[in-house]
Amino acid sequence: MNGKVRISGAKNSAVALLPAAILADSDVTIEGLPEISDVYTLGDLLEEIGGTVSWDGQTVHINPEKMIAMPLPNGKVKKLRASYYFMGAMLGKFNKAVIGLPGGCFLGPRPIDQHIKGFEALGAEVTNEQGAIYLRANELRGARIYLDVVSVGATINIMLAAVKAKGKTIIENAAKEPEIIDVATLLTNMGAKIKGVGTDVIRIEGVSSLSGCRHTIIPDRIEAGTYIIAAASMGKEVVIDNVIPPHLESLLAKLREMGVSIEESGEQLLITPNNPLKSVDIKTLVYPGFPTDLQQPFTSLLTKAVNTGVVTDTIYSARLKHIDELRRMNASIKVEGGSAIVSGPVQLQGAKVNATDLRAGAALIVAGLMANGVTEITGLDHIDRGYEKITEKLTNLGANIWREEMTDQEIIQLQNS
Repeated sequence: MNGKVRISGAKNSAVALLPAAILADSDVTIEGLPEISDVYTLGDLLEEIGGTVSWDGQTVHINPEKMIAMPLPNGKVKKLRASYYFMGAMLGKFNKAVIGLPGGCFLGPRPIDQHIKGFEALGAEVTNEQGAIYLRANELRGARIYLDVVSVGATINIMLAAVKAKGKTIIENAAKEPEIIDVATLLTNMGAKIKGVGTDVIRIEGVSSLSGCRHTIIPDRIEAGTYIIAAASMGKEVVIDNVIPPHLESLLAKLREMGVSIEESGEQLLITPNNPLKSVDIKTLVYPGFPTDLQQPFTSLLTKAVNTGVVTDTIYSARLKHIDELRRMNASIKVEGGSAIVSGPVQLQGAKVNATDLRAGAALIVAGLMANGVTEITGLDHIDRGYEKITEKLTNLGANIWREEMTDQEIIQLQNS
């Protein structure tokens, strides 16, 4: 592959920025949103509770003036995990919410107990009734909240609920991801008083009202990382445009260790692979450690590297479902406990495989680029949740990738497999 690819806005920011618009009293405009299914699902949910949502390409205009605390017990809520941000936003705006238990990729147990702990500390009563979470409060009051586990979702959700609470809220052991800073920037532009974002202690002084604003989303570091890994696997000279290099430091360090040449220039990275690649070990950690969302695509890359690499996911131990699919493609990988041991180099072979979750889909695409023959990937609904126009972007780099509608017979075979 050769050429330039432009990175879209951050999915993990977008899914929190859209619910955050509920908190405003007037128009909110968010620019640079990725054109992915999760974003449009959240837009539909905003309309379900009375918001006016209009799209202009990658820009959305949200008028929250007629929003009400409409229950969202199921339906579209089940389509993505980030629907839980409606809990914090609606609790902050209306002092109540009814939200169905979130959906999205199944990556093993991902409890929302830390979210609930935060809401209760702020003065909300939280109950689980018939598969939906009910949140009720007479008023929200600031509190000191220590997160037992570093959680991006809980940090953002508590922040959404606390910005209009009376008094001061302190979130200790907070997550530090760039997407949290992005959400805090939007809230601050609305008039919220937030300090310490990007550190492990966030301080919030509640305000009585928040106004609309205009906000531009940050680039997606996970999408960028996926294309960087793809370029390292089968690239010649690939320019990754619209990135913030410090957000990718843990990945870039490992790739340099493997022998990949990476040149930084402002908001661009030039990726030039050097063969043979040397194997490395990775362990996923909370930011600024190696991202769990890049573990799966990185595993595919390791099949091309010399010697043995160990991949350990400390965030989601169940995030190894792509391994069986990679084995179908001739990968030599053993799973021991929460680690995958990848032996290489091997020549991957095209096969029929299934994307069981979003980043597993990215891993299979990277593997398909390296494999001899045709790789056929089903489960594209997962991939479309997080990657904007992925076939077009890879085609522009020279990849031979396309979509085909499945026949009725193929659908039946897949369902029975």
